[in-house]
Amino acid sequence: MTASNGRPASGTAANGNAADARRDAGRARSGARTSRAAGRAEPQAPSGARTDTVAQVVRQWRAVHPGLDTAPMEIIGRINRCAALLQQAEDAPLRQAGLSRPEFDLLGALRRTGHELTPSELARETFSSGAAVTKRLKQLSERGLVERRGDTRDRRVAHVRLTDAGRELVDGILPEQLAYERTVLSVLDGEDRGDLTALLGELLARLEGRGGMPRI
Repeated sequence: MTASNGRPASGTAANGNAADARRDAGRARSGARTSRAAGRAEPQAPSGARTDTVAQVVRQWRAVHPGLDTAPMEIIGRINRCAALLQQAEDAPLRQAGLSRPEFDLLGALRRTGHELTPSELARETFSSGAAVTKRLKQLSERGLVERRGDTRDRRVAHVRLTDAGRELVDGILPEQLAYERTVLSVLDGEDRGDLTALLGELLARLEGRGGMPRI
C-alpha cells in the first residue's frame, strides 16, 4: 500500500522482506558450513582403502614394521585368498560333486586335450608336482573316473584316460561351475572384469617366463 505521494505507507513490509532475505541467506551459509563439517567428519574412503582380511593383515604388519613395503602382499595375498575361498566354497558345483579343484583340473586336462596323457604330461598341464598327480590319479581311479594302461614299449610309463563316467562328470559339471564362477564375478562390472583379466594375464605370462620376468 502507498501513500498519496507514492512512497510506501510504512517501511515495515520492506524491512520484513529484507530481514527474511537475510535469514534465508544465513540459513544457506549455515547449511553450507554444516555440509562441509559433515564432509570433514565423514570423509570418503581413499580409492585404495580396503576392508578385506588382507587389508587387516597389512595394517598389522605396518604397525609392527612401519617402514615395511607391503605392496606385494596386497596383491599376491588377495590372489591367494580369493583362490582359497573359491576352492573352499561349499555351494560350488565342484565341492558338491566331491571334487577338489586340482582333481577337476586333471579330469579337465584329459577331456580338453581329447587323448591319453602320461602322469608327467598331466603334471605339466595342471602345474602340479608328480607326487601330487600320482595321489590324485589314485583317488580318481578308485572312483572310476580315470583308468590307466601300461605302455607297450616301456613298462615304466603309464597312459591315463577318462572313463565314460569321468567324461560324463566333466561334461555335466563344467557348465554349472562356470555359471557359479560367473555369479561370483558379477560383483564386478564388465569393464572391471576385462581389466582384471588383462592384468592377471600379464602377470601370469611374466611368471611363466614369456614376458621378461626377472629370475627369482
